[in-house]
Amino acid sequence: MRPGSRLYTFIDEGGNLDFSPTGTRYFTLTSVTTEHPLAWSAKLTELKYEMIDQGSNIEYFHASEDSQAVRDRVFAVISPLLDLVRIDCVVVEKARTPPAARHDEEFYPKVLGRLVHYVVSEVWNDAYSELVVFTDALPIARKRRAVEKAVKTALATSLPAGVRYRIMHHASKSSVELQVADYCNWAVFRRWERNDARSYELISGAVKSEFVVFEKAVRDGVQIAFKYDIHGPGREERL
Repeated sequence: MRPGSRLYTFIDEGGNLDFSPTGTRYFTLTSVTTEHPLAWSAKLTELKYEMIDQGSNIEYFHASEDSQAVRDRVFAVISPLLDLVRIDCVVVEKARTPPAARHDEEFYPKVLGRLVHYVVSEVWNDAYSELVVFTDALPIARKRRAVEKAVKTALATSLPAGVRYRIMHHASKSSVELQVADYCNWAVFRRWERNDARSYELISGAVKSEFVVFEKAVRDGVQIAFKYDIHGPGREERL
């Protein structure tokens, strides 16, 4: 690592923010963090044009919309380069989320802030000059400005003092790296929502942590979140 290096983290969400019985059971946020944000660009762009040459009309890669044949080819590109990244996840069983925490301006920023705080606490050092966070365009169109402000506030209060950061909300079609985060998060989400771990197994070697929050809503009148690191025992945290 050279002095002045930037640390990049790309974040994607799975599930929806509908807390009614018709919504998804889980909501997931997954980050892909690296010093080498261009690792996949050439190879995935090459795959895109190879598929176009074969008659496909593919604009960009999006796991939930791509066919299984396309997903197989994308994971074949992603998997060999996972040693350049770390993957961290937050998993929320939505029905266990306290009602007061379900508002868009509260829920999404808090979950994102928790994820980024943990990643920074694990990897940040003085050789980095800046943290650059990319998310897909925020899923809460009706309250986007309020949520963007809340996300910035959450990061400002959750990151260690002195960490310089920027956060950008880009459409995933504009960024190969966000498409990689989309694929990794899709694998995490499928594992929880559908009990389907086939794709998760392809990325599991790079998954450094998985946090399950609101696993139990209340203990002795105190809100408890259970935090699980897949490489170590879980421990409790008060919210």
